[in-house]
Amino acid sequence: MAAKSKSTTSRAFKIGLVQMTCGADVKANVKKAEQRITEAAKSGAKLVCLQELFASVYFCQNLNHDYFGLAESIPGPLTDRFCKLARKLGVVILLPVYEKRAPGLYFNSCAVIDADGSLLGVYRKMHIPHDPQFEEKFYFAPGDLGFKAWDTAVGRIGVLICWDQWYPEAARLTALHGAEILFYPTAIGWLAPEKVEHGERQYQSWEIIQRSHAVANGCYVAAPNRCGHEAPNGSPGIEFWGRSFVADPSGALIAQASTENEEVLLAEIDLDLVRQQREVWPFLRDRRVDAYGDLTQRFLA
Repeated sequence: MAAKSKSTTSRAFKIGLVQMTCGADVKANVKKAEQRITEAAKSGAKLVCLQELFASVYFCQNLNHDYFGLAESIPGPLTDRFCKLARKLGVVILLPVYEKRAPGLYFNSCAVIDADGSLLGVYRKMHIPHDPQFEEKFYFAPGDLGFKAWDTAVGRIGVLICWDQWYPEAARLTALHGAEILFYPTAIGWLAPEKVEHGERQYQSWEIIQRSHAVANGCYVAAPNRCGHEAPNGSPGIEFWGRSFVADPSGALIAQASTENEEVLLAEIDLDLVRQQREVWPFLRDRRVDAYGDLTQRFLA
């Protein structure tokens, strides 16, 4: 193996993932998120990512038209508030938003806010699940902005959301846009009837698939998940399994939160490792782009 060249300027910094419980009081959730971001910044984090739909309970557990009232535009009051916070703290903020594009047209989105408080752009969740207590197709249209990456104060990053994490195509295309870190704000957990028999395997599958994206693309992967039990509007409830984590470009876990506790998970990132990993294991070089046309088909038999 050839000797690794040294960068003349450090590309190392600290990121923070906010893992928290959420209740019915939107104002309280937002205030808590602000406090956690501030805590992360005081601990040295230069980028902080919140969990999916952090401003409310995970309302997709059942069908209720009242929850459409939680959606707001981008830009809007929520993004304006956190743009000010980003500018005050000098940190990049990845801000999940229940986005209202028009009456009856809503997206599960994430706003990308740079450290100077500017709104760089928006990612809209591309893959929308439809499962018991994850009734997201009722609430969200599929994303229509494609896969993206943004140059921020700390580096080039990409955002995907929860159900996107099961799709290697999403991770690959975001990495091909130059993302050196893939962030997956998430709301995932156990349903009571399934936990004893399937719970640990479900969790392991979730972690393994995302760590594999880090390996296959030679980049960091960071997944903030919520914790706690939520049962809005009389639903049976979901026990969110927490365990937010960060994996390095080799897929190794470098930071992981607990299952039950609210935490600000901090991790040291060095983007020079992305370059080194991609040079040593040049998966992007060896891709057979001439042979992948069938990936645009739903199924081949």
